[in-house]
Amino acid sequence: MVAAKLSARNQIKGKITKIKKGEIVGLVEIELSIPAKVTSVITADSIEEMGLKVGDDVNAVIKSTEVMISK
Repeated sequence: MVAAKLSARNQIKGKITKIKKGEIVGLVEIELSIPAKVTSVITADSIEEMGLKVGDDVNAVIKSTEVMISK
């Protein structure tokens, strides 16, 4: 898999520890490689399309108004 190229510089590696999926959006909890956790609110479609599951290694991409996920 080729790594995603993004202009955002605030990227933190972590592992998904919890997913709570609703009909429209879901919460994805990420345990970071530093001792901290980040929670992202993303669409339920994105969770499905990216095939996100607990235990996946992901990057938390942080913008001023949102936290996105890249895999």
